[in-house]
Amino acid sequence: MKEQSAMKLAWKNRALYVLLAPAIVFYVVFCYIPMYGITIAFKDFMLSKGVLASPWVGFDHFQTLFALDKFWSVFYNTFYINLLKIVWGFPAPLILALLLNEVRRMVFKRTVQTIIYLPYFISWVTIAGIVTAFLSVEDGLVNKIILSLGGEKVNFLMRSDLFRPLLVVTSIWKEAGWGTIIYFAAISSVPPELYEAAKIDGANRWKQMLHVTLPWIAPTISILLILNFGSMMTGGFDQVFNLYNLAVYETGDVIDTYMYRTGLVEGKFSLAAAVGLLLNIINFILLVTVDRISKKINGTGIY
Repeated sequence: MKEQSAMKLAWKNRALYVLLAPAIVFYVVFCYIPMYGITIAFKDFMLSKGVLASPWVGFDHFQTLFALDKFWSVFYNTFYINLLKIVWGFPAPLILALLLNEVRRMVFKRTVQTIIYLPYFISWVTIAGIVTAFLSVEDGLVNKIILSLGGEKVNFLMRSDLFRPLLVVTSIWKEAGWGTIIYFAAISSVPPELYEAAKIDGANRWKQMLHVTLPWIAPTISILLILNFGSMMTGGFDQVFNLYNLAVYETGDVIDTYMYRTGLVEGKFSLAAAVGLLLNIINFILLVTVDRISKKINGTGIY
């Protein structure tokens, strides 16, 4: 009976399922079917034999991986850089959204919103060119300002101690404006009656933000923070690849760029697949752990 009622309901809403079909096909073809390729992490993959005919080697690639000092170096770099991005980059769109929410002149507010959104639509290749031009030792604007103030030129792009801050700053500049859209949507759903009640109780704008706006959007903040932790060990390839160089490998080489060199440049596809599988497992564990912690603290989670 339940199966019949489910079929009747599906047939009744068949138009919705037709609209949903392209998305289902997309994920099946491009996300689920390719997952079989994970098996090359446990095989001695050879292009001439293909995935199916390549011999199984079990966990040999993982043992090789754990014995590589370079892997642990890029592992630490990836974790540390992403942690810095969460500490400094995650609050940035929230702060921007809260500040712009207090602006009452709509022309100024919309102008600022447009300006901070624009970098999101610029590719990392273009941004890398802009950053290189601004930080150039020879004729970069930043070094010209430093010289005019009596300082000495700084080769920002060749100093390993400055590369991580550079990644964090450029990431905030590119992503923060777009991230404010989600927070604006959440803030716009705050009932006006709550602000009116807070005013009656004597709350100023600052206290209204602390005691009305932030508690209301707390579930949104929690979900976005969980998703950020779910990608702690991956991402950032475009940014790092277009900005780094041999001089900053020590602090700037991350797992994504390491996988690129190992898999595509050196042709060690199985080892690169082992790295990718390991990192996705770590990301999954982090995602579930932070989700559980969030549920215990404020009752909000994604699972």
